[in-house]
Amino acid sequence: MRVLGIESSCDETAAAVYDVSAGLLSSVVSSQVAVHGAYGGVVPELASREHLKSIVPVVEKALFDASTGRDAIDGIAVTAGPGLIGSLLVGLCFAKSLAFAWGKPLYGADHLEAHVYAVFLESDVPFPYIALLVSGGHTSLFRVEGWGEMNFLGGTRDDAAGEAFDKAAKMMGLPYPGGVAVDRVGREGDAARFHFPRAWLSRDSADFSFSGLKTALRTFLASPEGKAARKEDVAASFQEAVADVLVGKAIEAAERERVPRLVLAGGVSANSRLRELAKFRGAAAGIATFLPSKALCTDNAAMVALLGERRLSAGIVSGPEQSAYAASRFTR
Repeated sequence: MRVLGIESSCDETAAAVYDVSAGLLSSVVSSQVAVHGAYGGVVPELASREHLKSIVPVVEKALFDASTGRDAIDGIAVTAGPGLIGSLLVGLCFAKSLAFAWGKPLYGADHLEAHVYAVFLESDVPFPYIALLVSGGHTSLFRVEGWGEMNFLGGTRDDAAGEAFDKAAKMMGLPYPGGVAVDRVGREGDAARFHFPRAWLSRDSADFSFSGLKTALRTFLASPEGKAARKEDVAASFQEAVADVLVGKAIEAAERERVPRLVLAGGVSANSRLRELAKFRGAAAGIATFLPSKALCTDNAAMVALLGERRLSAGIVSGPEQSAYAASRFTR
């Protein structure tokens, strides 16, 4: 089966073609960073308008790169949620219209589920495994038993790790996108120079909390010590606090569940320190750690096409009544 995947949940317009036999044939992503940079974050209305401009050329390029025409496409998968509703509707309405016009089955994919299985585009990971999904809007741990079998173990009680990175960058005067800037600047700093708090919560909890860490950073930056501190050291120390908790809780979950495999997913899993720490601590604990390439960590349509192929091959189809949604059924 060959599937066209479409993604427009936030500020990237993406399309990809995946074939069950040939693998990933194309993956095209149109970023809106230049549009939102002036505002220090994603502006939902602008994001929707940019998707409207990009959706047709992005899909056309994905088909061209894959040397694929409509007759060779067996199905269409599109992100239905969660995400910005206006952005989601652009991709979803386009995909539904295309599926109707071409007479192809449609699958409305869950964005979080697609991230969790994106690793299969590069690695054949045995089930079960623990998935640490970290992004700008979500921070969750899952026990993944198989395709479509994701058991929620815990998630953030307040802010997502990616949101914490973005706010930290803004407080430090770093440019958008904040997570990328903190990672870049932090590489030149001393992660042990300053100690920021870690919210471990209760002993057996798989939940996260980053609001206190943000407050601690704000208080520190307003102090005489903070005003005199090098941005590189502050960024490295803040990043270390986030990565320490994320990896620590993921390893604890793997040990508690007695599952010797850990998969990182979501945009924040492209963070260099998080990847380094996950590999190091995973190896020390005897846990195999799988890290998708950075292009598959951030939003893309390749993961949507892959998930769509698995679902459509199993006879799971979404009807024309498929709607966009803001909250995933896989989290609380």
